[in-house]
Amino acid sequence: MDNASLSIFEILIWAGAIISLVGLAGLIWSIIKVTRAKRANLGDDQMRAVLQKVLPLNLGALFLSVIGLMMIVVGIFLG
Repeated sequence: MDNASLSIFEILIWAGAIISLVGLAGLIWSIIKVTRAKRANLGDDQMRAVLQKVLPLNLGALFLSVIGLMMIVVGIFLG
């Protein structure tokens, strides 16, 4: 099978995989940011500020991962 004969469902699966990997990278990045902040022994206010900055990144990355996995499941079921 060559690239010209990819079906829309295969494209959906691969796009979902890429989106899921981007989301996973965002989740890993947010974990790294929080771990660095914990190791820096920040005060409560500073730690809260770091967590408030990381929270939107974490939720966005989780959203991307879920959307990507849903795209994969839909592509597999319909393909």
